[in-house]
Formats: sequence, structure tokens, C-alpha cells
Amino acid sequence: MSKGIYVATIEPNSGKSIVVLGLMRMLLGKTAKVGYFRPIIEDTKEGETDNHINTVVSYFEIDINYKKTFAYTRSEVLDLYNKGKSGDVIDHIIKKYKNLEEKFDIVLVEGTDFSHENSSLELDINMLISKNLGLPVIIVSQGDGKPLNEIVDNVQLAHDTFKEEVDVLSIMTNKINPVDIETLKELLKERIKGNTDITVIPKISSLASPTVKEIVRKLKGNILFGRDMINNQVDSFNVATMQLRNYLIQLKDDCLVITAGDRADIILGSLQANISKNYPKISGIVLTGGLLPEESILKLIEGLSSIVPIISVKGGTFLVANEIGKIKSRIYAENIEKIETSIATFEKHVDTDKLANDLITFESDIFTPRMFQYNLLQRALKNKKHIVLPEGNDERVLRAAARLIDAQVVDLTLIGNEEEISETVEKLDIPLNLKDVNIISPQKSPHFEDYVNTFYELRKHKNINLDMARDTMSDVSYFATMMIYKGHADGMVSGAVHTTAHTLRPALQFIKTKPGVNIVSSVFFMCLEDRVSIFGDCAINPNPNAEQLAEIAISSAKTAQDFGVEPKVAMLSYSSGASGKGEDVERVREATEIVKKLAPQIKIEGPIQYDAAVDMRIGKSKLPDSEVAGQASVLIFPDLNTGNNTYKAVQRETGALAIGPMLQGLNKPVNDLSRGCTADDIYSTVIITAIQAQDF
Repeated sequence: MSKGIYVATIEPNSGKSIVVLGLMRMLLGKTAKVGYFRPIIEDTKEGETDNHINTVVSYFEIDINYKKTFAYTRSEVLDLYNKGKSGDVIDHIIKKYKNLEEKFDIVLVEGTDFSHENSSLELDINMLISKNLGLPVIIVSQGDGKPLNEIVDNVQLAHDTFKEEVDVLSIMTNKINPVDIETLKELLKERIKGNTDITVIPKISSLASPTVKEIVRKLKGNILFGRDMINNQVDSFNVATMQLRNYLIQLKDDCLVITAGDRADIILGSLQANISKNYPKISGIVLTGGLLPEESILKLIEGLSSIVPIISVKGGTFLVANEIGKIKSRIYAENIEKIETSIATFEKHVDTDKLANDLITFESDIFTPRMFQYNLLQRALKNKKHIVLPEGNDERVLRAAARLIDAQVVDLTLIGNEEEISETVEKLDIPLNLKDVNIISPQKSPHFEDYVNTFYELRKHKNINLDMARDTMSDVSYFATMMIYKGHADGMVSGAVHTTAHTLRPALQFIKTKPGVNIVSSVFFMCLEDRVSIFGDCAINPNPNAEQLAEIAISSAKTAQDFGVEPKVAMLSYSSGASGKGEDVERVREATEIVKKLAPQIKIEGPIQYDAAVDMRIGKSKLPDSEVAGQASVLIFPDLNTGNNTYKAVQRETGALAIGPMLQGLNKPVNDLSRGCTADDIYSTVIITAIQAQDF
């Protein structure tokens, strides 16, 4: 049973970070706790941390002490090797790794970077470490600018060399021209025999582009303005030596302007172009020669409402441009966009299911939130759905939309004014390309009159006339719900701005409930530290009677089953078993009996107290013969007051992620948000809605 996986590269600039980030996301979705370890890191200055470790640990919030994440710096290893103590190096690395192996279910081990001379020594060290740790290896290579036959020769040599010493699980060849992917894959499969998985990943131009921050670091520049935007991506750069009127036509999207520090005309003209709708957005301005604009110009720039990073560097203009051209971009912790692009690229081009099955050779009874969220994402990706978000002007909705589009997990429609949405995205620097989403203003939609007539036909028995229908369809919630009814969208998520009633009223009027369902209810997926629990109903029904409670329990059990949680239902009350008396407890007892009669296959216990439902010791002491007590996964609250307060208390006191509420019982998926929701809440709820839509 393997407790880890080793990622090794065979050359510099292989794009190993894409593989490491993607693997970490995959592993966190498949097993309870994942550790991260780098046997050898680059030398760092006093007080600095290794960039790889900092990026992975901070982004995935891994609970690990920095000093435990590596064994040696490069200089320390070379010193010990020169002293003939290579055995000591391996012994210490094994000790450090084993300490992590005891704490984590699986450990992702990242090999060295090949950033210096003597690559043959690095290759030997990586093979030696992986062999002594007993870990299977993923080999990462890159083919940027290389002919296909050279790539195949290099990969085969690396595979055969490693295969003599370790088990090579997969070979991932990175930075390949997209048109060559299938050809290269076939060539590699012909040359590399056996069960080794072959993956080819295309070159992603945005990952190769440096950020302004990297340029500042490389040139040791001084940031004059726009410090909060130094993560801007630089897709190209050009030198401004001509007059402004001629230079403006040279500007491109996300280009870096390089000019002498005394060219106030170029500086101000570029800033003005950046805010003009008629010119591309620039990423920043580099002022060369150590020259600064005059005080009056600096004051003018300082007062501008919109600005890009402006940095001052020493050195001549063309020397600086040459140095910028040599910069190799890195992924670092603050650049969330590149991290998420890397993960999305990995998940798109790697058969994660096969790789995970090969990697995870052990079983775990723990079902963590990471596993749950990963499984949700994978399910949504398998059958992409179209979700409509009626509150398209809200910042949280737009930030969630950016993540969803980046993950390519759903198609999205935003309801709202396109110009206002565009201004919000630009003003708040939200990384959402509006070309990737549909934006609809209800009254401007070509479907508007059809929706009006449809609503009129559906509701004319309620004395609705056409004028009333037209006014109603101008409402974003009604319009979005009609999109679902007409099959123009698969599901809706709303409530960040609107009330629950405003969100649900249209759905109840013409989406209606499923056959045999009498009540719409809700659940929250409570992602606790070591498990996922289903809480219902915490959002819809104030005081359900016994029949309604029973229906909520049956619906919630099915939801749990549908989302990969084994349903063990606890009907909560203030007493456990037969001891309690009173109207409230009798209602719960009656509801439990109804469930047993209508759905005898469901494991259910009630009435039962919360502590007895979730704590094995207490559960067995109060109800020793119960197959639910102490291990309940679905908790049904007796009323809305109890449920709503409990889920919020658990969320706040434990730091649990509460996904939902997810509505149950409707003919099409419509889900409500809390008005205090975050962009993360919206992101998760949209994914759940997309999965619900797969069943319709």
C-alpha cells in the first residue's frame, strides 16, 4: 500500500507546478488528509520561504509546519555529497518523510527543480529518493519548441531510466502545441510499453506570461504606483520611443509599456488609453534609466481614479527590455488566477479518475469536505449544465461566476444590464471574461414576449392579464425561472440579494413540485472537519407536522444517497428513545413511524437528541441497539427555528463550510442563497444545482 506519490521532472522549466497543483486538488478530493513534502529546496535568503511550499501550503490550507515540509536546501545537499555523506542525506530524508506519513493519509512529494547545472546528479538524486521512500513516480517533461521525435526520445529515456529503479505510474509531457497533442500521445504509446499512463498537456500561454511582480523582482524595481495590482499578467511588452500618436496603435491587451522615466507624454497617454474603451488594457508601465517624472506629473498620476502598476528601474531602455524578455514566469501563492488556471488545465487533460484509482490503493472510512467538494466538481464536469443567476450585478455572483467559468464546470447566464455588469467587473478587477457568459436583460430578450404569453396562459385562472404578465416577466426571478420552465436553462441559483420568498414564489407558481411530493424542503451540506452531514429543513418550513417531517426525512435521505453520503437519518428532538413526553416529541415519534412505513429501507432513529445522533459514545449509551445513533449522517430538525439556529451555530463555532440551502421536491432545480452568502457559497451552490439538473 503506497502512502505517497513522487513527482519528478527531467529538465528545467517543465511546468511541474501544474502537475503538483492538480495532483494536490485531486488527492484532497479522494482521501482524508494529504501532506506535502519537498526533500530538497532551493537556497533561500534569511527569513524567506520556498516558493513551491508557500504556494501549495497556503492555497490548499494544509495544516503543516513549514520546517516539516522539506529536508535540505540545495547547498546543504551538495556540501554533504562533497563530504561523502550521501547516505546521511537519504537517511534524513526518509526520517522526515516518515514523520509526515504518520500524520497524513497520503503525501505528495515534489522533486527538485533542475534549475542549475549537473542535471544527471539531480536525476540520480530523484531516483534514489523515490526508491528509498518506496514511492511510485510521475515523470514530468516539457516539449516547448522541440521536434516531436526529440520529445519522444527524451521521454522514453527518462521512463526507461526510472523504470529500472522505481514504478513509473505516469508520464506527463507538458507545454505541447495543441495541434500536436494526439500525434505525440500515439507516438509515446508506441514507444513506452506496459501500464504506464501517458498524458500530454498543451502549452497555456497565460501560464508562461510573467506578472508585474516577477518583473519587479527580477529588475529590482521600485514600485511608484499600483502596488495592489502587481499580480497583473504581462502577455507582451513593447518599447515606447516614438511619439505618442504613433505609439498608441502599438498597444495590445495586457501589454507592458517600457519607456524612459522622463517621457511624461507616453506615461500619461498610456494611462489614458488604459481607461479608454477604444484602446486595450495595459498591465503596467516600466520607467527606465532610473529617471522619474517631474513632481507635477507624479501628482497628476497620484490623483487618477484608475491606475496600473508603474515601476522605476535602473538601466537603459533596451537593456531592460532584453532582461524582461528572459524572465521565466513562476506560479506563486498570491497569483490565485494562475493557480486556478493550472488546476483547471490539469483536470481537463488528465484522466484523474484513472490516476486516482492507481494512486489511492487504500480505503478510508472518513469522508472529508475536500473529498465531497472534489466529487461534486467531478460529477458536475461529467454532464455540463446551464445555470442562470438572476442577480448578475452582485459582486459575489460575478466572482463566483469567474471561478465557475475558469473551472469550465457549467454554462452560465447572468440576468442584468450588460453595461453595468461590465463596469462592475472592470472596477473590481474580477477575472471574468464576459464573452464566456450569457448576459440577458429581460425586456431585451428575444424570448420576452413568448415568456409573457406562457406566464399568462399558466396563470390566467388566477386573474392574470397580459399587462400583469408583462410586468411580472420583467422581474429577474420570474424571468430566470421561466428560462428553466421553457428549457432555456437547467437550473437557477438566487437569493444573494432577494428574499427566499422572492426566489421561490415563481418556482411554486409554475415549476411546481414533483409528482407525489407535497412539500418543498431544503437541506444544507455541513462540511465538518472529518465528515459531511445533511441538515434539513433549515430554510423553508417553519412548523412542519408529522407527515411533512416524514416527507422531509425521506427527501433528505434520497439527497444524501444522490450525493454520495450513506443516509443514516436522525429525527431530532429534546429526548432520545421512548423516555420523552410532550406534543413536540410525539410529533417527531409519529414522523419516524411514517418514514419506517413508507420507506422501510431507510436507516432511521427518532426521536433522538443531537449529541446522541453524532457522538458514538453517547449514542450507544442511550440507544445501544440503534444502527443510527452516534453515526447519523442526515439530521432532521423538528422546526425551522431549531434547524436554522443550529446550522448557523455549528457553522460559526466549528468553521464548517455550509453548502446550501439546496431545495428538494421541485420539478426543476431552483436553489436559494442566504443574503449573507459569500462567493464561495454561490460557487458551491451552483455546482450542486448543476448536479441536481443531471437528473431531469
